[in-house]
Amino acid sequence: MVTDTIEKFEEIEEVDTIVIRFAGDSGDGMQTVGERFTDSSALAGNDIATYPDFPAEIRAPQGTLPGVSGFQVHFGSTEILTSGDAPDALVAMNPAALKVNLKDLIDGGLLIMNKAAFTPDNLKKAGYESNPIEDVALGEKYNVVAVDITQLTVTALADTELRPPEKAKCKNFFALGFVYWVYDRNLNFTLDWIASKWASKPHIVDANTLAVKAGYHFGETTEIQLPRYRVTRAVVEPGLYRKISGNEAVTLGLIASSQLSNRELFLGSYPITPASSILEGLAKYKNFRVKTVQAEDEIAAIGMALGAAFAGSLAVTTTSGPGLCLKGEFMGLAMITELPLIIINVQRGGPSTGLPTKTEQTDLLQAMYGRNGESPMPVIAASSPADCFNTTIEAARIALKYRTPVILLSEAYIAMGSEPWLIPDTKELPDISVDSIDSEEPYIPYKRDPSTLARQLALPGRPGMEHRLGGLEKDENGSVCYDGDNHQKMCELRAAKVAGIAKDFPPIEVNGPRDGKILVIGWGGSYGAITAAVNNLRREGLPVASIHLRHVNPLPLDLADIMKRYDHVLLPELNLGQLAMVIRSRYLVDVESLSKVMGQPFKVSEIEERIKTMLKRSKK
Repeated sequence: MVTDTIEKFEEIEEVDTIVIRFAGDSGDGMQTVGERFTDSSALAGNDIATYPDFPAEIRAPQGTLPGVSGFQVHFGSTEILTSGDAPDALVAMNPAALKVNLKDLIDGGLLIMNKAAFTPDNLKKAGYESNPIEDVALGEKYNVVAVDITQLTVTALADTELRPPEKAKCKNFFALGFVYWVYDRNLNFTLDWIASKWASKPHIVDANTLAVKAGYHFGETTEIQLPRYRVTRAVVEPGLYRKISGNEAVTLGLIASSQLSNRELFLGSYPITPASSILEGLAKYKNFRVKTVQAEDEIAAIGMALGAAFAGSLAVTTTSGPGLCLKGEFMGLAMITELPLIIINVQRGGPSTGLPTKTEQTDLLQAMYGRNGESPMPVIAASSPADCFNTTIEAARIALKYRTPVILLSEAYIAMGSEPWLIPDTKELPDISVDSIDSEEPYIPYKRDPSTLARQLALPGRPGMEHRLGGLEKDENGSVCYDGDNHQKMCELRAAKVAGIAKDFPPIEVNGPRDGKILVIGWGGSYGAITAAVNNLRREGLPVASIHLRHVNPLPLDLADIMKRYDHVLLPELNLGQLAMVIRSRYLVDVESLSKVMGQPFKVSEIEERIKTMLKRSKK
């Protein structure tokens, strides 16, 4: 029912999980209030997963569908693996936000709308012929709270020194305060954040503080026929936790890798969405022997990083799909010179500029094969925001131990999303340093370790270790060599070195029965949706299991044996079947693809439905 003044419920219902989505114009502060609700939930002891959804169009006209910005947070007292399939509550700050997001709201869900924004002009921009607030069917399907959030905010700030337009900008905090009341959240964490954020602007602190409190008190004093909910603390492994995004975890993983390898960290990068915050984050840590350079373009960025690798630094470059294309030639140079280099690719929707703020997994084949010549390269993929920390250390370990460039794949969903991270004991992190070369022995650049096939690595300029590197083929002594037999030998050695990295991988962990009807294989950010789907179906007694691959090139040695134990193999990917094609060709297994390229992560329900369809088909 659509109403402003109806009977209020006093009881608070305890539930296991809740999904909330904040949506509005890109200038409405949805990311800010979403982060504040997330912080409040994390500090209250809930498990969380978030998904900030930015507009793909830069500076889209206000009130239009392309300009809608959203933030979804899934919090609970049980394990949270995804940001949620569908919101239980939707805060729509204008008609465009309602039009874009209403289809996802569950039946009976809470729908909060800012009546002030539902003007004839905004309704027209969103494609509404009539005002949806006046639609009786809307109130029959959802719990609707349509109030003039803007005017309530301005009234609450009447005694502040802000001008009316500035007062109206605080409406996001009023909406947040009301949502805090509905879900029994504590205001103190947010009030402390406001005081710290605008410490130098006391009038802004006062205004936003008043707005949050006004929204909360609106829930307390206005008679609204809405149930209230409480989510209790999650039972988690004891330890010190913090909320972390994927890009933040990569940043800390790189610093940890620098310390664990006893090498200075150098990052050469060119800003590109959604990887830029890694460069911005690392620039703050110069006290950890970190050097960052914002280059003039992608090619210069990787060139500087490769030079730093030659000079002995732990060298890194960051980018997204279009930038990875531009780095291809230097990646080939890193490969033939066999220098340790970490290339971090935060994937986004393509091709070309594509959907720069949306998530995809469409760069896998580019990472594996997107260079000229025989140029194999290790490729690993992070599975969640917190996993980015350990995966980054693993990329550094492989790069240093095997003297090779390594591509680390992340995704916009992982990079911008966040979850709790159990801060590790630094004493338990692996030593990834590599032994120095005995200066008394003659230095031969391409002399190899017989167990790893990694070539000797020496700092340039040291007496007795002078050498040159370049893109021309060399023999094992480091001299340019155009002989065909030598080229064959060197290509095979480099390929064998990369293939041999698989001997280092731990056994694949199987989630579910060790054999059965269906095995679901995942990689990257599909981990949460796949694991949740498989766990749900196993609770229903269905014969399904899953595995998740961190290493996608080379693939784990036990993958073939695991796949043979199941009748069918399903591989969900945010692409048109790239890893499925690789597995089919290498193992001659009839992998079934579940492809999605809509700029959004998988829903748990999408994977569950495909598995059930496969099981029904197999019974015929």
